[in-house]
Amino acid sequence: MTQQYSFDRTQPRQLRCATWNVHRAKGIDGKVDPDRIMRIIDQTLAPLQLDVLALQEADEECRPHAGILDMRRIAESTGLDYIHDPVVRWGPQSDGFLGTILFLSPALKRTHMDVIDLPGHCHRGAVVAETLCGDRPVRIISTHLSLFQPLRVIQMRIIGQYLRRRAPMQTILLGDLNEWRPWGGAMFNRRLLGAKFRGPVRRTFPSRRPLLPLDRILTDAPGRIRQIRAEVTDDVMAASDHLPLAAIVTVS
Repeated sequence: MTQQYSFDRTQPRQLRCATWNVHRAKGIDGKVDPDRIMRIIDQTLAPLQLDVLALQEADEECRPHAGILDMRRIAESTGLDYIHDPVVRWGPQSDGFLGTILFLSPALKRTHMDVIDLPGHCHRGAVVAETLCGDRPVRIISTHLSLFQPLRVIQMRIIGQYLRRRAPMQTILLGDLNEWRPWGGAMFNRRLLGAKFRGPVRRTFPSRRPLLPLDRILTDAPGRIRQIRAEVTDDVMAASDHLPLAAIVTVS
């Protein structure tokens, strides 16, 4: 049974966020089963009443990076908007940008959308949505970074340069950041990003016996993330090599 969040609407604005690397629908049994991923979203993530859902590896790995999941069904199940118009898709057959897909609550008024190209042996990218949460601006960035630490440092530096060019606002960074050290690394240095991103650490990989906190939900407003947890059921563990990570982020 999915554990429910304690969500107090008398408190400052709170966004319920989740991120999940769906491993291109390939489960730990080696079978590619997109419908299995869809069932997990329906049964485990949708009941969380999310405001933000970020997926990684949700397009095919090779060109043309075609979509593999049912975007309309996810939107209907979660009540979220699929936000990928042609500007924030890799190509006409893709659902997202190199497998990174973002769904947002209709209550979050989008003021700017963008993608950030990131270098690497495998091309990477970040999807950016600047929104209004009530009257508070908040930026949401979802990404999937490299396995190789020096490349992650370069990728985060590029994200930091992007942030310096944009209007200042609270930023939420979530996705598969591939940083295995709980204490973080050089990629989280304030000099790279221009701000200190923080968030509690939970182990999410590998799904059957999670040892590494590869997936993160972070924000540059200190002390603003709570009730963070990896979603663990037998079905979830079988569907991907990563566990979904969910948290509540307070918007200041």
